Amino acid sequence: MDVRKQVVDSLLALADIKVGGSNPWDIKIYDERTYEWVLKSRNLGLGEAYMEGFWECERIDEFIYRILKARLDEKVKENLNNLLLYLFARLFNLQSRRRAHQVAEEHYDLGNDLFTSFLDPYLQYSCAYFRDTEDLAQAQINKMELLCTKMELKATDHVLDIGCGWGGLAKYMAERYGCSVVGINISTEQIRFAREFCKDLPVEIRYSDYRDVSGNFDKVVSVGMFEHVGQKNYRIFMEKVHQLLKDGGIFVLQTIGGNKSTVNCDAWIAKYIFPNGMLPSIAQIGKAVEGLFVIEDWHNLGPHYDKTLISWHKNFVQAWPKLKENYSERFRRMWEYYLLSCAGAFRARHIQLWQIIFTKIGTPQPRYCHR
Repeated sequence: MDVRKQVVDSLLALADIKVGGSNPWDIKIYDERTYEWVLKSRNLGLGEAYMEGFWECERIDEFIYRILKARLDEKVKENLNNLLLYLFARLFNLQSRRRAHQVAEEHYDLGNDLFTSFLDPYLQYSCAYFRDTEDLAQAQINKMELLCTKMELKATDHVLDIGCGWGGLAKYMAERYGCSVVGINISTEQIRFAREFCKDLPVEIRYSDYRDVSGNFDKVVSVGMFEHVGQKNYRIFMEKVHQLLKDGGIFVLQTIGGNKSTVNCDAWIAKYIFPNGMLPSIAQIGKAVEGLFVIEDWHNLGPHYDKTLISWHKNFVQAWPKLKENYSERFRRMWEYYLLSCAGAFRARHIQLWQIIFTKIGTPQPRYCHR
């Protein structure tokens, strides 16, 4: 037996995964190069092998869940390429002003036809809140309402939405609460859509890096953007929010987070989905706000992201017959692997989703924290 196959099969067995087995999380390997790629490049090799059609699995989300729950990712040694990526991220600012545009161009500008095919009507490309519902659209409204409740939003507020996406949250806040909103973004496709989406509302959509924003705001919110800020810029980001937020104001941050501090992202995600992305840890966020903000509340909604991703995948599969005119079969496999592997990672509690309430020192505690 090939030694590489023996090693991989033995590792998978530790997670109750069998090659050629009958369980939904078992995998079928069609190309023996899978073993070499996994041992050489770990998670990057596993994802690339799937994109090439080297292996299949009925439930990729369950497959990844079991791998991460058994911590198999820690049992395969780092290779030289991974170590070089780590050192590069440690030494250089991968999320500088110039490099920050890369993720907008390569991911968020892929095409609005893709994102509108699987997202809810408010185009919320972030974790929903499935409280008392199984419906994605209602769960996203629940999420936006929860953010507004935590901000104590009112009609007289002037709100900054950092990384406003397609403008869904800005639209909801303006429609539901009558407040004025400034949304900032660096994705040209999202900005174009958001301006039309929020037309005739007190919403201004600006093309701006967060480092260049000026003004004073009663409330600041940022959803699903902090993952692109990078550890070398966390303090800069928080200092900018502190500068923009009026005394007595509230800042609510929603971000995916990691269980330990790192300087780079999952290799496959960084290469194919979110260039230069990285997930902050509790320690890194705490250090970034030290002396600037009081952390009033830290809410973990991680299990809701599992359900969100499964809902997105279901919608994507249903929409594929139309999408395939503009996207390749390799793209389909990449996108499905992205959605389902991330669902598995949240299910395994390998990554988290946090909503965090911040106030300036001296601000009365927000009402939500009295619950």
